Amino acid sequence: MTLIHVIPSGEWGGPERYAFDICRHFAAEGWQVKALTREALAVDRHFRGAGIQVCHAPLRSYPDYYSARKLAALFRGMPKGEGVVHVHRLNDALTCILARKMARRKDIRLILTLHEATRARNTLLRRIVYRGIDRLLFVSEYSKKTFLSRWRPSAGPLPEEKTGVSYNSLLGATPEQQEPPRGPLSAAYRGKLKPGKGIETLIEAFGRLKDLRLRLQIIGKGKPDYVDSLRRRAHASGITDRIDWIRNTEFAEDACRRVAFGVLPSEQPEAFGMANIEFMASGRPQIATFAGAVPEVLEPEVDSLKIEPGDADGLAHAIRRLATDEALRAELGRNAAERYNTLFAWPLFIRRIERWYRGENID
Repeated sequence: MTLIHVIPSGEWGGPERYAFDICRHFAAEGWQVKALTREALAVDRHFRGAGIQVCHAPLRSYPDYYSARKLAALFRGMPKGEGVVHVHRLNDALTCILARKMARRKDIRLILTLHEATRARNTLLRRIVYRGIDRLLFVSEYSKKTFLSRWRPSAGPLPEEKTGVSYNSLLGATPEQQEPPRGPLSAAYRGKLKPGKGIETLIEAFGRLKDLRLRLQIIGKGKPDYVDSLRRRAHASGITDRIDWIRNTEFAEDACRRVAFGVLPSEQPEAFGMANIEFMASGRPQIATFAGAVPEVLEPEVDSLKIEPGDADGLAHAIRRLATDEALRAELGRNAAERYNTLFAWPLFIRRIERWYRGENID
């Protein structure tokens, strides 16, 4: 089999890690694997480091003929009946449909994964995409429901057999049960630094816990002006010296294992929540809001503690519970690791992906 992943982003994040792990897996299985990118160093170096061939095209937001011609040339070199192209944006799907037509290669399967929870648009170009893709994958039931909410049940833009839900996973994740043996007790936020993620509420809550011997790691990147506003907020709360700002987000499991528990106080619905399973895969409990797809991932008081969005008092109380109760942390962390292995383990994920790549239907 030959697999091409189309990766338009210039930054490393959840969708890029998703594509990278899939490419690494199938390359190790002996498939011919290529990544088509925008010539972004932050993305290319990962794939090249794993021995995966990298090709380049503009991959503009709107379909462009140059990228389509580049893809068409790649399609022509793929064996008949054994080619798959996997994209992560609707616009790239349209470019691939055009490339498939240019190359006269209707046999190449086109898979689209939507990583966000957005309501579908019903335009002419979108209808062309819906008709042209072979499989539309969602990262959660919430994401699928949101996308299809424009249509009545059983009247969506694609037949039910052409859609599927596949929860994200992490290649090579091995849950770790024990907390770090040395150093101060630490909690961590892991994710993008941007409004709506509840980081302001986290800093406010942490400022109310000055009696605890607890450090906070904020792991992620964001726009400089916004990050500066968070730092000023921490300074005003008198907790600057208790926060570690970590920009290196590429080794999530290592970062999660260095702390005792995670804190994910997002105030907006999440399509899936990659950080949730990163903590679970590391055997760490977490405090989280349960908006969007999070209830599909976590179970309150079993592997996590539930808080309400924007509730600094409730968040402070939950942080104090985990910081002062080692037995509770151990129990929730053990349950989190078990749930990860049951629902999100890599073999479960990749078997479904391979069956979709091969054109098989999955109930």
